[in-house]
Amino acid sequence: MAKLYYRYGAMGSSKTANALMVEYNYGERGKRALLVKPRLDSRDGDHMIRSRIGLEREGVLLEELTQMSDVRLREYDCIILDEAQFATKEQVEFLVHIVDDLDIPVICYGLRTDFRHEFFEGSKWLMAWADKVEELKTVCWCGKAANCTARIGEDGRMVRIGDQVVMGGDDRYVALCRKHYNQGDLGPGLKEPVAADTGGLDLF
Repeated sequence: MAKLYYRYGAMGSSKTANALMVEYNYGERGKRALLVKPRLDSRDGDHMIRSRIGLEREGVLLEELTQMSDVRLREYDCIILDEAQFATKEQVEFLVHIVDDLDIPVICYGLRTDFRHEFFEGSKWLMAWADKVEELKTVCWCGKAANCTARIGEDGRMVRIGDQVVMGGDDRYVALCRKHYNQGDLGPGLKEPVAADTGGLDLF
């Protein structure tokens, strides 16, 4: 029986690299895996999926996937979705259809929560409906497990309010443990923590 997987982690937990490696492994075994990402993730172009360590591969958009017929979808042995937190509820329902009705496994990679430590729409429904939820580990600057993603403002300090989606990489986001997230402490060499109610410094 096929399953819906959600593999989540904070920024820097190698989610995209893992997605690309899984697709490669399928190919090595003579299987066809389809790489997918939401249109909202436009950092590397419409169809390119690229990891921080330089791995890259072309895929299709999630919006294109949902328009595919069941006949075409059956050509694939696995669907691999990167940046899955940006999926809508309806798109997650379509992934469930692929798993339950077409018996094709779907492996999703994404964040669990945003910079405010609140669910994205996609991560909320994947956490609710996935058959298997797995955490990809990364560490805070202090060495403890990092399960929070903090946004860095233009002044170099952590911000807590603003639009939920602001695309960026290491220049705008950092993984922290819950303690240092709550303290607003980005680590040695960065700005000193500021009170939570000054999060309005988000200028993006």
